[in-house]
Amino acid sequence: MLVKNQTFLVLGVSKSGFSAAKYILDKGAKCYVYEELKSHKIDRAISELTALGAKQINMSEVDSILSIIDVLVISPGAPINHELAVRAKERGVRIVGELEFGFLQFSPPIVAITGTNGKTTTATLVDAIMKEAKKKSLLVGNVGVPISSKIKDADNDTVVIAEVSSFQLESVSAFCPHVSCILNISPDHLERHYTMDNYVYLKKRIFKNQKESEYTVLNYDDSIIRDFLPEIKSKVLWVSVNERVEGAYLQNGKLYYYDEYVIDERELRLKGEHNVYNTLFAIAVAKLMGVSNDAIIAALKSFKGVRHRIEHICTKNGVEFYNDSKATNTASTISALQSMQRPTVLILGGSEKGESYINLFEKIKRSPVKQVVLTGASRFNMLDAAGKSGYSLVTVTSDFADAVKIATMFTESGDNLLLSPACASFDSFDGYEERGDAFVKIVEGL
Repeated sequence: MLVKNQTFLVLGVSKSGFSAAKYILDKGAKCYVYEELKSHKIDRAISELTALGAKQINMSEVDSILSIIDVLVISPGAPINHELAVRAKERGVRIVGELEFGFLQFSPPIVAITGTNGKTTTATLVDAIMKEAKKKSLLVGNVGVPISSKIKDADNDTVVIAEVSSFQLESVSAFCPHVSCILNISPDHLERHYTMDNYVYLKKRIFKNQKESEYTVLNYDDSIIRDFLPEIKSKVLWVSVNERVEGAYLQNGKLYYYDEYVIDERELRLKGEHNVYNTLFAIAVAKLMGVSNDAIIAALKSFKGVRHRIEHICTKNGVEFYNDSKATNTASTISALQSMQRPTVLILGGSEKGESYINLFEKIKRSPVKQVVLTGASRFNMLDAAGKSGYSLVTVTSDFADAVKIATMFTESGDNLLLSPACASFDSFDGYEERGDAFVKIVEGL
């Protein structure tokens, strides 16, 4: 895509949209911006972009602006059926998401990683392995670094590692990574995607443009993903903790790539079966990118994980505090519970994503959880699900800080206190990072 000679409209100017608009303006192209949300951050972003030459428009101006623009760039936070996008499509305007816009400026190979859970950990681990191997790499995408903000930093020798969400896949048409990975699929974001079938369809878009010269790495143990095989043109590798597969697998406590031994599970710093999956995907990607076992092993032994994902905060009075704010769906919280080996007090709740909580409480009944504290907008639906599941060790409060303090009252030496909300954070916070930071601050002040 030749940027300089075209006129753009950017829908949404939060982090991704801001980066795309700034890149467009830096290239000397005309850029309009549209934003409905109101916040200090948004106001600052619009002020900076208009100072660089962008023009902010409102909905009453959309029809006249659509007659003169060439490309509409959509931020991940804006759905593809947004009124502005619908009008643009009716006018025959080219529509691209920020992920695809960045991709169209790149020539380096891209490793794209999606899935309901584990994306950030896996992408960050792949990046750590690349750096251990002295390969130039960039970590972008849903990790909080818009791909368009790193275009200038990449050359043909750079490996671009992109964490890709269903929101980003909603607006791709030409996106074609060299290696794509689908880690797992369970219900998520149904408040936006409406049905599970649509959510699965969006995940499959990560490999739709790949050809025989590219690679797709899939989870063999996920029956939904296993059924994708007939639709894939690229070379397929599998990951499994249950079977010996063509790819990366766990056997008798050891991790292999095909028949080549790589490392023992007990040597990994990341614990839990979900992290074995993440590690196997990272091994498969690293081997496809030509990384030696020595570099892979060194990175695996030193990698501590990512912030807000079962992050150990501190020990107080014999109680271990864990921040798992990134657990924004029930499957992620269930994975966190599987890694808890001691009696655990669990904090749940936040803004809802269209999930049922029945299965979560069925899992809680069979876990080390000794008490649940519910908070946030989801608290009453969660309380109802707990009752239907026959789980009664529940306390409810509307305030997040109170939830943390109440949770500590149920702990004693030898316990864990785990924040793993199973919900998004937008009822009270700007994102899971802000929620996790708030949790850490409260814990430190106890």
